Amino acid sequence: MELICPAGTPAAFRDAIEVGADAVYCGFRDETNARNFPGLNFSRAELETSIAFARQRKVKTLVAINTFMRAGDEALWESAVDDAAALGADAVILADLGLIAYAAEKHPGLRLHLSVQAGAANADHVNFLVDAFGIKRAVLPRVLTIAEVAALTRQARCETEVFVFGGLCVMEEGRCSLSSYATGKSPNMHGVCSPASHVRYRKDGPEMVSELGEFTINRFPETEAAGYPTICKGRFVAEGEDGYIFEDPVSLDAMAHLDALQEAGVAALKIEGRQRGRSYVAKVVSEIRRQLDAAGPVVAGDALRRMSEGQRTTQGSYDKRWR
Repeated sequence: MELICPAGTPAAFRDAIEVGADAVYCGFRDETNARNFPGLNFSRAELETSIAFARQRKVKTLVAINTFMRAGDEALWESAVDDAAALGADAVILADLGLIAYAAEKHPGLRLHLSVQAGAANADHVNFLVDAFGIKRAVLPRVLTIAEVAALTRQARCETEVFVFGGLCVMEEGRCSLSSYATGKSPNMHGVCSPASHVRYRKDGPEMVSELGEFTINRFPETEAAGYPTICKGRFVAEGEDGYIFEDPVSLDAMAHLDALQEAGVAALKIEGRQRGRSYVAKVVSEIRRQLDAAGPVVAGDALRRMSEGQRTTQGSYDKRWR
């Protein structure tokens, strides 16, 4: 299985390669990219240099153009596909059907991967896109059990890729509305969840209060580190009790399921975290590379937990026990 690693900066891109990435995914510094945060991502010149660096080391570069086009602004997304192809990207990761159609028509030799943002959770969805546009790989949503991943992979007429570490989202992939409601900026069209321009922290007595737009997201006592405010991981009062009513601040860690994912026929394992720093990229990629290359079963440890959100991890839907 290929190890697909995140890079939000050229420095993180190089670090990921040095510690064992088989492929690195990244995006342009604009709204075509679902991690459109200030200080992150790649100019065209930076991407060209990074692709050349990767190619010298026989590592693939995958360019995420994984937001949805806005009517009237299609040229921004189309030019991103054109530029990725011209710069020598090994594949583009797309979600928007119109953009997939554009890429297939204009760049028939360009390898197309279906983004997790497309929310393709069944073989009929995947195979339609394979037949219509020649999709070569589908990144599966983080809502499937391993049995469901295996069944879909058996039926799909292309490769499948799954997430094994990093942030989770309570929303259906590609259909986030909570952040849009609070800020007016869509994660799926503007490429930014909980934009920094709408984030505020303030002291309220002994507590630190985090706010997003006009909403209070969390209150942290002095003994607790203040997390970044996202509504889906906010702490609210419901029926007289406070807690994380949508989703806990916790990271996916599927290391215990590597053998099962390989048996399921998965082609590639993906790490989430393009918004994270170089230290995260280097440590997470090197640890997962070590576990993939080790003989025998994976031994659980704290190395990845220390790099996780909230210092806690979950096996997510891979260990789902409800129906």
